[in-house]
Amino acid sequence: MPGLARKLLICAAVDGLVIQPLATKGQRNPPPVKIKYGDATISSLPRDQSPDTSKPNSSFEAFGIVGLFTVSRLSYLITITGRQQVAQVRGFPVYVVTDVALTPCTTQTEAESAVANTATKLRRASADKFVDDSDSESEVDAPSVSGGDDTEDPGALSDRENPGSKNVSGAGGERSSIAEDVIKRRGSYGRFAQRWFSRKGWMMDQKRNLGLSSVETDQGSESSSKPKNGSADKELSDTVVKEKVDPPPAPSAGESLIPKLLRFAHIWLGTSRSFFFSYDLDLTRNVAARSATADLPLHQAADPIFFWNQSLLKPFQGLSDESLLLPLMQGFVGQRTFVVDRHPPQVDSQQDSMEMNDMTPPSESDAQYPPAERASIDLRPSEKKLVITVISRRSTRRAGLRYLRRGIDENGYAANFVETEQMLSTSTWDPSSKIYSFVQLRGSIPIFFTQSPYSLKPIPVLQHSPEANFRAFKKHFEMVGKTYGPVQLVNLVEKHGVESIVGKEYEKNVAKFNEQKTGDSKDLIFEWFDFHSACRGMKFENVSLLLDILGQKIEKAGSTVERTGQIERRQDGVLRTNCMDCLDRTNVCQSSFGKFMLDLQLKEEGFDMSAQLDQENSWFNTLWADNGDAISKQYASTAAMKGDYTRTKKRDYRGMVNDLGLSLTRFYNGMVNDYFSQAAIDFFLGNVSSMVFDEFEATMMSKDPGVSMSKMREQAIETSQKIAIEDDKEDFIGGWTLLSPHTSDTIKSLPFEEVVLLLTDTALYLCRFDWKLDKVSSFERVDLAHVVGITVGTYITSAISPAEADESKNVGIVVTYEPGKFDIKRTNTRSLSSTSGQSDQTSGKNDAFRGPAAAPAAVSGILNQGILSAITGKPQAQPPRKIALKALYSRTAVSDAKGVKRMTENEQINVIATEIERLVFLNQAQTVPDGSEPRKSIIEKNDIISLAEAKRSTGILEQLGHSIKKLVWA
Repeated sequence: MPGLARKLLICAAVDGLVIQPLATKGQRNPPPVKIKYGDATISSLPRDQSPDTSKPNSSFEAFGIVGLFTVSRLSYLITITGRQQVAQVRGFPVYVVTDVALTPCTTQTEAESAVANTATKLRRASADKFVDDSDSESEVDAPSVSGGDDTEDPGALSDRENPGSKNVSGAGGERSSIAEDVIKRRGSYGRFAQRWFSRKGWMMDQKRNLGLSSVETDQGSESSSKPKNGSADKELSDTVVKEKVDPPPAPSAGESLIPKLLRFAHIWLGTSRSFFFSYDLDLTRNVAARSATADLPLHQAADPIFFWNQSLLKPFQGLSDESLLLPLMQGFVGQRTFVVDRHPPQVDSQQDSMEMNDMTPPSESDAQYPPAERASIDLRPSEKKLVITVISRRSTRRAGLRYLRRGIDENGYAANFVETEQMLSTSTWDPSSKIYSFVQLRGSIPIFFTQSPYSLKPIPVLQHSPEANFRAFKKHFEMVGKTYGPVQLVNLVEKHGVESIVGKEYEKNVAKFNEQKTGDSKDLIFEWFDFHSACRGMKFENVSLLLDILGQKIEKAGSTVERTGQIERRQDGVLRTNCMDCLDRTNVCQSSFGKFMLDLQLKEEGFDMSAQLDQENSWFNTLWADNGDAISKQYASTAAMKGDYTRTKKRDYRGMVNDLGLSLTRFYNGMVNDYFSQAAIDFFLGNVSSMVFDEFEATMMSKDPGVSMSKMREQAIETSQKIAIEDDKEDFIGGWTLLSPHTSDTIKSLPFEEVVLLLTDTALYLCRFDWKLDKVSSFERVDLAHVVGITVGTYITSAISPAEADESKNVGIVVTYEPGKFDIKRTNTRSLSSTSGQSDQTSGKNDAFRGPAAAPAAVSGILNQGILSAITGKPQAQPPRKIALKALYSRTAVSDAKGVKRMTENEQINVIATEIERLVFLNQAQTVPDGSEPRKSIIEKNDIISLAEAKRSTGILEQLGHSIKKLVWA
């Protein structure tokens, strides 16, 4: 299996950005890769065309590539410039990304400027690190400039390092020179020696080894005069401004959001510490699933569901050299070592009890991995040192933020779906010893529902039909069952109150699934535990009641056991836990399940946890609390609530006050920050194209790519056809979805809503559709014989954003008709009953539109002739009416990402207008005398609402409102 490049050099050449992978010692460097300026095409270069890095600040060092993205005509390379080792699994280091660099690939000038800025920033960080180390009185080694220590990674050395020096003995068992050993352990030789080594003499050689040899004295003094405590995000923003990217000839609206996108990418991919990687280990698969892909390169072995930068790496996948394809996983990786005793001494002293070693330092900690710990030689014969590792893998499917990604999508993927694996092993990962793996799942309730972000406790709103919900529900659990086996569901939402709306729907679908299961599929076991009710009064210890119910089932399912590379036993089933957000309550319960399984595993190894002197188990509690905080920050932008109980197993008023602050922070983020962040996440995952930023510029919102609008529109047309077309003699010609003013017989009546237009051989139907409930709310029928005119042209309803003011995309059609006897409008009085709360008596109709078969008898028609004409039987002259329709945008961020090709807006409108005119002439043929001249076309090409008119009608308040929205959300 080809190895991944541990280190890279990034530099700006004349015709492109060059990436030079650095090989391990004794090997030749792989050929460099060039990203061409402008179109960002990627190609391999001959080995003899390695970049020239002799000039100051002409290159910087990276630890891997995240990927490449393009917005409009601007492309950026994302590289890892900071990392920190957080765990060691099977002898291989696992890193968290702590910083990234975003380098433009548009022109040489911009690339050189960005490379120099990044090199300066890294050099400054390196100098600050050494100064901090030299002034520190601590004798604990600090991590290297890179944010991690290559001594734990024998393959991480590059050809740029001094061949005469070797690393301190570490995971690779390599010997160190005396000089480097003194430097590395300078704290042990006294404060004076520590300071001397950090400023001059041998330390300069270490700086050269770290790639700082090209730094000149005057540059160093210049950088040292700059403030050290500036915001990293502000520096990135300043860098973006300094780049002075020349806009392309016809910039898109979304390009104005690029600085915000770059800042988001820097925080999300880098400083948030949310992404993890390993050069040697597939982090995306658990122990049971990893064995099947052991011989494949990591990017091929990685599970696509947990492979977060797969889309960003696509431009590099055509290269013959695969050393740049480094998979990233979002979630959490944490590790603790602890000591257990088969025969613990019965004394009060805590000296010989279990000890905890935190191998996952907090983000603000500078302690190097691993911290000082008891050596194995100090252990008594009855003691054993073990390692517990927790790896949480967030799914890329239906990924996103709290209130913007809820429930399920039509493909069966649930929001905030996380696989959490708890591993138990010896501290050396001895192959002859057992490795235990216990897997749990969390995920949103798998039905269609939404919640508004504008409330601290919003009411869930169910969406779509029961049939659509069950189809998605069934897909979800078929996938889960196929991957993990029998499923035990743990539902923690309230049994009373607003949460019970989705809880009861969940329970209904479980019962239906069990009734309709086929083949070898197992029943879903459903346990509804009202967490808030059971733990009322801060009595979180009552979670033990849930363990009393599920304990035997967890023990029966067991865990996966591996020894000498072979699976000896597989976990038979999985727990799937949920609350509303799948964060706080879920984490409390999952940590309890994990502790229960750990006790069973240690008992199998001959250790009784109840007999250990240390009963607080802080090493376990803090590990799971850190896991909960990480998942919560990635989904809700704050740490997990109830974290005080997870860490200490105690709950008091201080925890409640802290939770209140977290709730308010989540509330603010949900209203302000999450909309753009969600658009950016969808873009980086490849769910949408860069057009999403044009759409966001116009509406300050982003659409959900997990819901196929094309399928929904097809179903809406089919449903409308069954409801509206009552006469079986009418031949159905076609159906379309378009935009129409909210009020009938108007040209501009905001808001516009998406409607269904049906065309038969005798009539035209305008159906207003409730997209949340998949029902027709009302429809209007127009006899084609009464149509007197069709206008086709520009239809601009707002001139605020460039997309809305584009005359080529904003086109529409207005059908003018004279109302007659068979022109009717009918309303479904039950379509909104679920949201209005009206009873059958107040809504007026008991069975309106209950089903397609009952529709003709259930609806009530309102004739537009008036009372006088109904009494006299004489037609009453009425003013002409209009049906205004505007084409949907043919290209969207979602359709572009999926490669869907559609007719342009003009083509679609012209097809509809031509077809209506043809059928109008057929229906009016009997009124035209024989032998008369051919009829003139009734289609008129004219602006419906011109750009100038739209600008005049756009008021100051409307412009001010959009400006405020843009200020807040963009």
